[in-house]
Amino acid sequence: MADLSISLAGITSPNPFWLASAPPTNTGYQVQRAFEAGWGGAVWKTLGEPIINTSSRFAAVHFGGKRVAGFNNIELISDRPLEVNLKEIRETKKRFPKHALVASLMVEPKREKWHEIVKRVEDAGVDGLELNFGCPHGMAERGMGAASGQQPDLVEKQTMWAKEAASTPVIVKLTPNITDITVTARHAVMGGADAISLINTINSLAGVDLESWNTIPHVGGKGAHGGYCGPAVKPIALNMVAECARDPKVGVPISGIGGISSWQDAVEFMLMGAAGVQVCTAAMHHGFRIVEEMVDGLNRYLDRKGLASVSELIGQSVPRYSDWGNLDLNYRVVARIHQDVCINCNKCHIACEDTSHQCIDMLTGSSGRPYLHVREDDCVGCNLCSIVCPVDGAIEMVELPAAAPVLTWNERQRALAKLGTDSMETEAVEG
Repeated sequence: MADLSISLAGITSPNPFWLASAPPTNTGYQVQRAFEAGWGGAVWKTLGEPIINTSSRFAAVHFGGKRVAGFNNIELISDRPLEVNLKEIRETKKRFPKHALVASLMVEPKREKWHEIVKRVEDAGVDGLELNFGCPHGMAERGMGAASGQQPDLVEKQTMWAKEAASTPVIVKLTPNITDITVTARHAVMGGADAISLINTINSLAGVDLESWNTIPHVGGKGAHGGYCGPAVKPIALNMVAECARDPKVGVPISGIGGISSWQDAVEFMLMGAAGVQVCTAAMHHGFRIVEEMVDGLNRYLDRKGLASVSELIGQSVPRYSDWGNLDLNYRVVARIHQDVCINCNKCHIACEDTSHQCIDMLTGSSGRPYLHVREDDCVGCNLCSIVCPVDGAIEMVELPAAAPVLTWNERQRALAKLGTDSMETEAVEG
């Protein structure tokens, strides 16, 4: 069995699976149940001045017959008194000393406010702090959450204030509702952050009821934008984690969040630079016991790969992630249809004919049986046919031998610029 334990900026846990700061970590009862189920850590639901939450709060986007492809909520931070939360944190840490227990914090952007809450929460025995600069609704209207997280100077300043009072590691949770997340990540590091976590939820409206015309959810006929999470946001989160991981000016551990529902998702995040992961929507959908399959699946994967520790995964795919301008323009793949697997549903032909490059022909064999054939000279290797194909293995994307040396867009532009310079110099000499 591989070693699943991790250390995120000095915060250790028996495995990389933490519950994110959210409804599942609202009480000591819940967090203790989660630890009993096998979660390695938990980030306590955000603490601050208690607020009043609304009814109703949650909504979901269902797609293709599957429940909860995306999840939307308009719930805010903890609505329970701070002292009650701190009492339960003490009790939980006493019962589970080896599990990571991190407190999420959110207060007004005032130095004394950060000093006060940091000291009170650390006295309860937490292993670390997570500064919530990501909540996109409710708290943002009060100058907190994403309202702070969208201003890099405020991220830096408030991180510095928290660090002035903190004796435990400080994680800064970043909002995705921004043009370039690396900018705020850099400012968090400039403020002294020991780690960053991302992403928080995305501004969203889950839907509109076609009969009542109310938003989903609504509160007495009125709606508001909420935070979007769940499997649908995973590609966005994975990209932002990767961008921070490959930025040398960030350079701190990352806790990956966003649509993680399985051990496979966790491995992807760790390969792209996350030192550990946080889960919310999947636990709300299926319960705390999903961690058992996550732990078992991760163990089996590491054994199959011959890895002794989960930490060996961290960042392995980051060097393979670059900018479009660094991609080889001469690299080529084409689609090939395996006739023994193809069921002739024609989805690939329709997709290619209507929306791609018209390179799949419908032919008739000597036996009179119809079949589909790719004209490889016209195929651009876009992958669309293999994506829409409902049968695994029916369409394979095949790499062709290199017909020309590697040439990226950036290299091409440099070569053209040099050619232009040389041409001008020649004209000057001849003139």
